[in-house]
Amino acid sequence: MSGLVFLSVLFLLLQLPLSSLSNSEGDALYAFRKGLSDPNHIFDSWDPSVADPCTWFHITCDSNNHVVRIDLYNYKIAGTLSPELGRLPYLQYLELYGNNLSGKIPQELGNLTNLVSMDLSNNKLEGSIPDSFGNLKSLKFLWLNDNELSGSIPKEITLLKNLAVFLENNKLNGPEVKGVIP
Repeated sequence: MSGLVFLSVLFLLLQLPLSSLSNSEGDALYAFRKGLSDPNHIFDSWDPSVADPCTWFHITCDSNNHVVRIDLYNYKIAGTLSPELGRLPYLQYLELYGNNLSGKIPQELGNLTNLVSMDLSNNKLEGSIPDSFGNLKSLKFLWLNDNELSGSIPKEITLLKNLAVFLENNKLNGPEVKGVIP
């Protein structure tokens, strides 16, 4: 009997680090959600009391319960991008196109070093493109077209290899960057 109790306690202790990781990722997602209006009720499953955001709609996790994908495109959500999104270290796909997101793109998105694709197109984002995007060495696709971005294109982005960039229909100045950066 004592062996069964020991195994049960050991099992629970082994689960603690995984739960705390999921909580920090869930906290980051919920902080993002709090700054948004949700006319289509797509965030109804985003319950901050649930430790595992992998059960939330429009969130995909890997086999280790890390958030790897956010799919919130064409839902007409409005608000700003939270710097807390930069606290999702395993995120690979950030799909937020076709909404009513406004304000500046947070520098903290440059912390998403596993990001492969970021689509923020067809929103109302303004300000400059963060130079921290130069940290996104895994990034292959960057859609920022059809926003109100201004300023120059950061040199750091042009140094990324094999990146397909779409920046048209903004207020950017400097050389036009379109397509794949060699």
